[in-house]
Amino acid sequence: MESIHGAMRYWLVEHPTVSDFEWKNGTTWGASLQFLIPTVSTYLSLTFLLSHSPLPTLRPSVLRLASTVHNFTILLLSLLMAVGCSLSALSQLPHPQWIFCFPSNQIPPRGPLFFWAYVFYISKIIEFVDTLLIILAGSIRRLSFLHVYHHATVVVMSYIWLETSQSLFPIALVTNASVHTLMYAYYLLSGLGFRPSWKRLVTDCQIIQFVISFLLSGVMLFYHFARFRCSGIWGWCFNAIFNASLLYLFVDFHSKNYARKKLLQNGEDKPKSS
Repeated sequence: MESIHGAMRYWLVEHPTVSDFEWKNGTTWGASLQFLIPTVSTYLSLTFLLSHSPLPTLRPSVLRLASTVHNFTILLLSLLMAVGCSLSALSQLPHPQWIFCFPSNQIPPRGPLFFWAYVFYISKIIEFVDTLLIILAGSIRRLSFLHVYHHATVVVMSYIWLETSQSLFPIALVTNASVHTLMYAYYLLSGLGFRPSWKRLVTDCQIIQFVISFLLSGVMLFYHFARFRCSGIWGWCFNAIFNASLLYLFVDFHSKNYARKKLLQNGEDKPKSS
């Protein structure tokens, strides 16, 4: 076990590519508003145009292959981010309270933690492919406001993490990546012809992660107002508003979908009147 842990620590924390990473605005690829704004705007524009255009649907075999490759890629990235960020936080942060609150102006955006935040940022751009696959499958009804809003705004959120050295992002990253590992495992297995029985668990876990984020935000705010200023507090405000909106939308989705199914099942179980 020690050799496995040592290998993981080297490749995910101590490797020069990881340990020497530095987010430099205007230098690191994607590290500028001139990249962020056109990227998100292009995603929104193309989503609107393609979803309202009479595009030919892909053959089921081609779509299945594309979906499998995409789902496996995001699954692997999510697993690596969850493990890599956890190891980085445990081994690199000088004090446990830094997990909740980076002291203001004391932690520049460089090193293993910010490498995984950068991978998270890039992975959220790669996840735009989700939307394209939905459109090419002809499943426009699955293209909900929640789906598009989440995909577009989470890219902005992850950019702010890096740009402001935002406190609490390691916990947000690990919980989000863990949920996405579960979610894309479900998508991958479903695409391969298996239908896991834990579809509802994915939505439940998404809701739980937002609740956890609000609870731990209380710890961060305690440090910020009672101990020392936390880095990226304005970025956290954006994050909190975004998470609150997602929590509302996910709860609404959960109640509409699973409550309706329960009602239908109860209706089917009732004996028909003669």
